[in-house]
Amino acid sequence: MVAAYLWLNAALYLIFAAWMTLLPERTARAVGYLTLSASGHSEFLVVYGGLQLGLAAFFAWCAWNGTMQRAGVVFALCLYAPIVLYRVITVAHFWPVERTTMIVGTLELILLLAAIAIFMRGDR
Repeated sequence: MVAAYLWLNAALYLIFAAWMTLLPERTARAVGYLTLSASGHSEFLVVYGGLQLGLAAFFAWCAWNGTMQRAGVVFALCLYAPIVLYRVITVAHFWPVERTTMIVGTLELILLLAAIAIFMRGDR
């Protein structure tokens, strides 16, 4: 169960990294960025492409390495708890938001709830 959760995270971040890297302007518009300057384009690729690729690699390593699976779940909690908190606050403040924002937010909430359930069960 834990390994499957971590592999799912790795796959999702790999997909998102590819999406952001291969279609940055289209993806940026889908999440609400209207235009990207040269610096903005670079920053978007680094944060949304590079960082997400790194997250995919870390989650895959934790899934593959049985002794790191618990750390991967704790990392997911540390990652998703503030993301969901910020998502709820910002969506409420800036409503209405793009459909893509709501879809990604729902996915983040599901991943947070799954991490909480796994952590509370004590799965390793």
